[in-house]
Amino acid sequence: MQKVHSVKYNFIMNFILTASGIIFPLITFPYITRVIGMERYGAVSYVTNVINFALLFAQLGIPTYGVRACAKVRDDKQKLSQTAQEILFINMVMSLIVTVVFTGLIFAIPSFFNHKEMFFISLATFFLQALGTNWLFQALEQYDYITVRSLVFKIISIILMFILVHQSDDYIIYCAITVFAGFGSNVFNFFRARKYVSFHKTAPYNLRQHFKPIFILFAQSLAISIYTYLDSVMLGLMKGDLEVGYYTSATKIKVILVSLVTSLGNVLLPRMSYYVHNGMKKDFYKTMAKAFNFTLFMSVPLALFFSITASNCLLFLAGGESLPAATAMTVITLSVIPIGITNVLGIQVLTPLNEEKKVLTSVIVGAVIDFVLNLILIPFFGSTGASVATLVAEIGVLAMQMIFAIHILKRVKSKIHVAKYGICGIVAAIPLFFINGMPLPHVVLNLLLSLVVYAGIYFGILFVTKDKILTESLGSFKRKLKSKKQSDTDQKEI
Repeated sequence: MQKVHSVKYNFIMNFILTASGIIFPLITFPYITRVIGMERYGAVSYVTNVINFALLFAQLGIPTYGVRACAKVRDDKQKLSQTAQEILFINMVMSLIVTVVFTGLIFAIPSFFNHKEMFFISLATFFLQALGTNWLFQALEQYDYITVRSLVFKIISIILMFILVHQSDDYIIYCAITVFAGFGSNVFNFFRARKYVSFHKTAPYNLRQHFKPIFILFAQSLAISIYTYLDSVMLGLMKGDLEVGYYTSATKIKVILVSLVTSLGNVLLPRMSYYVHNGMKKDFYKTMAKAFNFTLFMSVPLALFFSITASNCLLFLAGGESLPAATAMTVITLSVIPIGITNVLGIQVLTPLNEEKKVLTSVIVGAVIDFVLNLILIPFFGSTGASVATLVAEIGVLAMQMIFAIHILKRVKSKIHVAKYGICGIVAAIPLFFINGMPLPHVVLNLLLSLVVYAGIYFGILFVTKDKILTESLGSFKRKLKSKKQSDTDQKEI
């Protein structure tokens, strides 16, 4: 049986990983947009989003299914090895098929051929993701390894970017560095996986058992991608690279915030699947309620703060050239709240309960809403129209999942504090409208003042009302600080 860390430990590791995912774009985004320009930044984003869309076909539903399937048998190395081999085989075959098909599409589609150098570089993504078997390490809850490995490659990528990217023509190099940062570390995964599983075939593969859940989760991922990657693809086809650049700038903060808000939920899938498989209902519902409250605790203030300060954030991060994206950012940042909730309800609750079909139905509804609204709004409103479509689609997904999971929500509704976090977030946001109108000498001062005021009011209200998440976090911090002081005192006495 593999050593399994606590949820708290896994969350801390995943939070560090998420924080690095925040710091990396904050370092690279201002530099890249100024060096290569908004239009070429939009071109790289266009290629990246197309590749990510194609990547769904190479992965099928394996990133989610692999975690759940391996988590259920992680206490039996023989079954775990057999399961891992079968899933890896399916993943590699699909990666080969997608690589061949996509190579043909590069020559067949003019907008792809115009960016052929970047597309050919990005083809490596298909095999690197398969080789990485990230789902295996997540199932085994090896978040410390995942975090350290990813941090090393992010740091190397930042160094390479500053060394190699100095002018607008270096945008192709930036594209290659992006692939390296995201998937280069996967090479090490394949070799490390041998520590936990054997890749020697000992029995005939039973691939058929995996197809149904994999394709259901694939359909779910494909539907979700319509309002994540397809927005940029449709913008590129309908409005050009510059509008893609604006939209990518608008969604940059939103992507970072989603990663932060879902950092806890991402470590819960293997644990929740384990609870369901072993009939541990009490632990399942207790963890579910905590996940909901944590998501609300994080998503509400983050979404409201960055939505209201959108113009100043863009001005600080990417300069005045990005200001046309301010309205789009104001709208799409609000989608962090429904995305955070559906991450818990759909991925961490319904999926472990083998209710993938319900999740699939909800995201199909969202995908249809998004696609139709994109067709209507993008020609007239560009990136802002795409942002509105995404926000409405995410709300639609949340509404559907709440209907499907109403019987589950009834069990924990008294423990979920939607109203409290919503009211605190809105009250704290009111002063920001006045601060935005103040004639401060620099945008940084405006953002700092806004942050201090907002955080002070939000956490102040929660502190006065003795919010459990806040008080437990403060208590844990005090205990660690006291322990460190005691340790320092003991060392001095020695």
